[in-house]
Amino acid sequence: MESTRNRLIHLLNENEGYQSGQDLSEKLSISRTAVWKHMKELEKDGYQIEAVQRKGYRIVSSPDKISENTLQWGLKTEWMAKQMHHFEEVTSTQDVAHQLAKQGKPHGTVVIADQQLKGKGRMERPWDSPKGKGIWMSVLLRPKLLPIQAPQLTLLAATVLAEVIEQQTGLKPQIKWPNDILLEHKKMAGILTEMQAEQDQIQYVVLGMGLNVNQKLEDIPEALRHKATSLLVETDEEWGIQEMIQAILTQFEKTYDRFIEEGFQHIKQTWENYGYKIGEEVEISTLRKSWKATLLGIEPDGALRAKDQDGKEEKLYSAEIHWGEGGYHA
Repeated sequence: MESTRNRLIHLLNENEGYQSGQDLSEKLSISRTAVWKHMKELEKDGYQIEAVQRKGYRIVSSPDKISENTLQWGLKTEWMAKQMHHFEEVTSTQDVAHQLAKQGKPHGTVVIADQQLKGKGRMERPWDSPKGKGIWMSVLLRPKLLPIQAPQLTLLAATVLAEVIEQQTGLKPQIKWPNDILLEHKKMAGILTEMQAEQDQIQYVVLGMGLNVNQKLEDIPEALRHKATSLLVETDEEWGIQEMIQAILTQFEKTYDRFIEEGFQHIKQTWENYGYKIGEEVEISTLRKSWKATLLGIEPDGALRAKDQDGKEEKLYSAEIHWGEGGYHA
């Protein structure tokens, strides 16, 4: 259920002119006094609101700072982020999203933080999440999919991030299997998918996304500078985090809806279009052996397809990949 505040923001956003307190009162089924109180709360959040007698209200400008209200302003989605939870600081957005999932929060609920104290990536690796420098976000999904299909959501999210980065910046990122977004061979975004499921049914998925946006080189820990980057480092330009978040949420909804309606094929094609070193030779190590192979693409279950030097194809679910010059281990 969308909050009254969010509905008010959307009503004001739809109409560039004034909207009377009476009209807003009727559309939102609240009193005119309640409308006025909501306006005062928006002003506290940094919105500049013009109120003219016998005309009504209009928003003149919205603040630069990130909040639930500013993220809702101008966001035109059907189900994504109708419930938005913004925090200045959390241990990790994944932890908060799991708590909200257990409280029964709906599909599309979003958790965003300015800073994570214990951000995490795959295999519990720490993810550096400095205040106000990037996008630290988790999305709660309740997909009607089999648990075996859950890896497709990670691949879907990777294509969303890659497409948004390209649309917003003009740079073409690459997706390193299974879930890293690279620019100039360095990681600038990662995805962490965690699932609660029964044998034949997903209860919920928490899909975390971390993007390095406005870190300067000196903001990146020294030990990571050879393999991590940000949009600012790569473009020498600061980027609007709020606009980037809205673009990701909008693109995610669109891609997810198409995936549910049409299946995985278009995700696979898009992923392979951005795939890192697809068609190139790498060295692969598993517990049993090490060998050179050419990467071919991905399978619908998230496996990486590779062909060895004898022409034999193999599906990889877990492997250490030596990406060669410019890359780093999976």
